[in-house]
Amino acid sequence: MEVFLGIPAADGIGIGTAFVIPDAVKRAIPQHHIKIDQINKHWLRFENAVQTVTLELSSYLDSLSKTDPRDKAQREVYETYILMLGDPVFNKEVRDFFETELFNIEYTVQFKAEEYASKLRQSGNSYLSERAQDITDVFGRVLDEMLDIHPFDIKQVPDGSVILATSLSSADTIILSKRKIAGLALSEGGVSSHVVILARNYGIPTIVGLEDISKKVRNGETVIVDGKEAEILVSPDKSTIDEYKAKIRQEFAHKQSLKAFLDKPAVTKDGTRFKLYANIGTPEEADVAVAEGADGIGLFRTEFLYMAQNGASLNAAARNFSEENQFEAYKYVLSAMQGKPVTIRTLDAGGDKLINSVEFPVLEEKNPLMGLRAVRLSLKCPNVLKTQLRALYRASVYGNLEIMFPLISSYCQVKQCLELVNEVKKELTAEGIPFKHNIPIGIMIETAAAALISDCLAKTCDFFSLGTNDLTQYTLAVDRENPHVAELYNEFSLSVLRLIEMTISSANAANIPIAVCGEMASRQDSVMVLAGMGIRNLSMSPKMISGTKELLSRFTIQELQAISSQHLDSLWEMNQFKGKK
Repeated sequence: MEVFLGIPAADGIGIGTAFVIPDAVKRAIPQHHIKIDQINKHWLRFENAVQTVTLELSSYLDSLSKTDPRDKAQREVYETYILMLGDPVFNKEVRDFFETELFNIEYTVQFKAEEYASKLRQSGNSYLSERAQDITDVFGRVLDEMLDIHPFDIKQVPDGSVILATSLSSADTIILSKRKIAGLALSEGGVSSHVVILARNYGIPTIVGLEDISKKVRNGETVIVDGKEAEILVSPDKSTIDEYKAKIRQEFAHKQSLKAFLDKPAVTKDGTRFKLYANIGTPEEADVAVAEGADGIGLFRTEFLYMAQNGASLNAAARNFSEENQFEAYKYVLSAMQGKPVTIRTLDAGGDKLINSVEFPVLEEKNPLMGLRAVRLSLKCPNVLKTQLRALYRASVYGNLEIMFPLISSYCQVKQCLELVNEVKKELTAEGIPFKHNIPIGIMIETAAAALISDCLAKTCDFFSLGTNDLTQYTLAVDRENPHVAELYNEFSLSVLRLIEMTISSANAANIPIAVCGEMASRQDSVMVLAGMGIRNLSMSPKMISGTKELLSRFTIQELQAISSQHLDSLWEMNQFKGKK
């Protein structure tokens, strides 16, 4: 038996069969001239690749329902791809260029596809821009076939697997959540990365910081993932497996005991009431939130709607997530919560949440976490934000909606967002579309800038939500996805706690609600500190709600305040020590 140690990321124990996900292979297109007598040979390779891809797409198409509306968009994508592959006009252009210039067929296909796509993007027509991405995607598949590059399909992972990989995308994690995955073991990623957040939401034991783990374990080996102790046990003996199976039974028994709190409110030992909300990333997770006794949805991460679209290959960009598709998603969540408050955050793309879309500018940023992301990206692409706001306001009649803007750092940003809100309300009124007019509008406090001017921002907002993941990252200048500086990422840093304390004071002074929706709301040690600081609204993974209720029931507010003081008083202790020197 071999034991590998990493960084604990998502609690729990899993036993399964190792499944190693290979690193992605980047396509490199050769460029050289060929001889005239090689034309037919090269062209036949192209035709064979087109035929193979067409058959694959036809197979995918046949697997989709013709009546299920959830499959409609994906059917349209595959049907478009098949039509493009058989387009005689485009194929003739490729053949003419090929025979005239005598470049190798791979370079020829790439050149002509990019040329055609570029013309469509410059048309100024949103429909044609999407078709440009279709061309890039489908002929990228043809190029992969000719170059014998076969991107790994995450859907091939069998149930009961322990996944070992260098890293995973959020989209891959969403797909894996639909399977019975025993655990994740990753070389890269931080404890507050979005992959880990999703893993916690889906109850997948996860360990990160395992250097080259995908190269040290073979497919098919039995693996135990201990998320609490951050251990990977490879090829354990029978007694070790039996020991961990007993621990899994204990975990299960503990979870069963927590069901006693499902229908109970979150109350401390001395009767102080808390509201516990759920963080979700897909509409279906609203059903889980209801089942786990959530008081509402404290954070709906809408960017995962883009990431979760089926069928996107390495070459693909996310299609325009249309107003109608968004409306249906928001309507589903609002209806599922049956009048309980639902806070939906506008698109938080960019940075570490990459969404390839024809609607967003293609940028090479040296420091994307400091770049065009979240509300900055939305304001740079106002049509994207307006589309989302239209869908949100249309859906508002189906429940108790609240809208939240991410990564605010100035009053000017809030003002611009509110101006777009007013534009949307005027448009919907003119179109005779019903919506709720007085929807609470809030912001996320996740930059030091926002915390420092929270007293000013409180005058323009209906509520605050503390995003402690980014607030910690930006305050400490630590990339939370980077395992090399993982030990520096500390949400209990006095600098972070003082910014939280400042924001709480500003919200209380303005008499507006404040919640915490970052990972601090999900861990028992930090829940106690936040509760002692005055936070009464916490939003977390749905599966952690009952455990948090049980935790709060064991303490009085005075006891929780004493726990908080131990952290907040450290500056006073440091000053006292300095005075004695």
